[in-house]
Amino acid sequence: MNKNTKKWKLDDLENLYRLPFNDLIFKAHSIHREHHDPNKIQVSTLMSIKTGGCPEDCKYCSQSIKYNTDVEIEKLLSVEDVIDQAKAAKDSGASRFCMGAAWRNLNDSNLEKIKDMVKAVKNLNLETCLTLGMLKKEQADSLKECGLDYYNHNLDSSEEYYSKVVSTRTYQDRLNTLSYVRDAGIKVCTGGILGLGEENIDRLKLIEVLCNMEEQPESVPMNKLVKIDGTPYSENENVDNFDFIRVIAISRITMPKTFVRLSAGRDSMNDEMQALCFFAGANSIFYGDELLTTKNSSINHDKVLMDKLSIKTL
Repeated sequence: MNKNTKKWKLDDLENLYRLPFNDLIFKAHSIHREHHDPNKIQVSTLMSIKTGGCPEDCKYCSQSIKYNTDVEIEKLLSVEDVIDQAKAAKDSGASRFCMGAAWRNLNDSNLEKIKDMVKAVKNLNLETCLTLGMLKKEQADSLKECGLDYYNHNLDSSEEYYSKVVSTRTYQDRLNTLSYVRDAGIKVCTGGILGLGEENIDRLKLIEVLCNMEEQPESVPMNKLVKIDGTPYSENENVDNFDFIRVIAISRITMPKTFVRLSAGRDSMNDEMQALCFFAGANSIFYGDELLTTKNSSINHDKVLMDKLSIKTL
């Protein structure tokens, strides 16, 4: 269990952010070593099991029907398709297989097929994760019963900034789903996206919410916006690399036992930046050439980088 033992105030996080860069990442790395092997990372693979046609209006997303992108609407994949990709992910070194669908929420009509997918992936001795949008309490309980390990539902940003990113759901909607997931006994995977036009204070407020959960998330993915033509955020300013690393470091300091994941946008990070992120406390990555519909760092490149750093996979 990831029980919370300290209440972090926003002032605490701002003080951390203002530390000299070297002091901050040294502090983060020291805490990281107390709780994790600094030379090992957890590897997940993310597969889109239902692409396109999402009715939500998230301004960063290529799968929204509100925007003119080149993503085509596809039906829910078969269990056999999922098994094939899960086997390939395991052969490439992944220990967790994540399945994502472009839905606002999980419909009961799809629940049994989703449960079959979870069971099939579990039979391959892989950890399972789903990201299907909002859940009802009964659905979370049912997914736990079939053996689901993790459920991903990102908060994206601060509550104050969230309404500028999405209008088709509320921050509280997101928190409610995370509460159902936690109450069902499923591990929580939730994080944010940097580069939505938010300020640094919004990033700290996001961490404030995450680290002050009664039971801290087992997995916190931090995404760097992938700018997609046709979405409102296609021309957003790039996130400063040092700001991103500071967010990783503060996440590690405030959530010492959590797996902090470098997620979307990693293909735009050079090797040196990724190495600094690992030093600052990131110890999980998404593996695979594509994340849902966006480009990711290639598997071959990742293997070369891990070899250079003498980092092993869990």
